[in-house]
Amino acid sequence: MTRTWSTPAPAIAAAWALAAVLALAAFLADDNAGRLLLGLAAVLAGALAAFGSVARPRLAVDDTGMTVRGLTGSRHLPWHRVKVKLTRTRRLGRESTSLELDAEEHLFVLTRLDLGADPEEVAEVLHALRP
Repeated sequence: MTRTWSTPAPAIAAAWALAAVLALAAFLADDNAGRLLLGLAAVLAGALAAFGSVARPRLAVDDTGMTVRGLTGSRHLPWHRVKVKLTRTRRLGRESTSLELDAEEHLFVLTRLDLGADPEEVAEVLHALRP
């Protein structure tokens, strides 16, 4: 049985739409400084949308282990090499939870946006599927 988690498609579509709107605004801007700032924002939004599109699914789990996908490709991690850990961070008065996958020389930190689900629920599934 294979389970996958990835960034929600509506969030990626919104990032592409934002990049297009920012690019159009940069094209229509009448001053150079505004054109530069809007152009940089369009490039950043486009890069984030491209990452979300290419790195799908972000995490896939099966009987042999888990596969984490990024911009440069996928990395398969056997179960016996991975430590699954939840990390809670408090910033600006808001607490966020992330899922850490520690595979000896590699550390993958996945957030709610990366997974499209609560990291705590994903960690429970990972612990249940682990042989």
